[in-house]
Amino acid sequence: FCTSSNSVKIVKQIPADQPIIFAPDRNLGRYVMEQTGRDLILWEGSCIVHETFSEKKMVQLKIEHPEAEIIAHPECEPSVLRHANYIGSTTALLKYCQESQNQTFIVATEPGIIHQMQKKAPSKNFIPAPAMNNCACNECPHMRLNTLEKLYLAMKNKTPEIEIPEETRVAALKPIQKMLELSFN
Repeated sequence: FCTSSNSVKIVKQIPADQPIIFAPDRNLGRYVMEQTGRDLILWEGSCIVHETFSEKKMVQLKIEHPEAEIIAHPECEPSVLRHANYIGSTTALLKYCQESQNQTFIVATEPGIIHQMQKKAPSKNFIPAPAMNNCACNECPHMRLNTLEKLYLAMKNKTPEIEIPEETRVAALKPIQKMLELSFN
């Protein structure tokens, strides 16, 4: 199970002569390539949230707040990552803010994390990185579809149910188990 928190670790464990198709996020794939030195075949998918940040507006925000550190999720565009003082998964960004001596952060990831950052480090200031257009595009509409009520009803009613052929389930389970194994090595 490859995520932003374990993808570098997993790719480093795959034999160098074995080609890797990295999906679904090309920006995370580019970041992994930089961190590991591996050539990856990148899937042309991306996260709409992490593509909306404006490099120009972020640089202006940094000029207005020179004391701020820019922290970014690795699914951001390379133009944003090159300005980041720290790049990490959502969990890593949260931990970094808690442990850093810095007091102000420009946060280039889904802004829902800022609430958690404020809870964990209430004395610090968190500024959401600006989007290219004056829109709420940096809030993921897909993540907002999941609610506690929907989760409760799904667990209570055991719906919706997805049925797949056993042969497909077994074949799909192998790479997931392998990635989990590599994640915990």
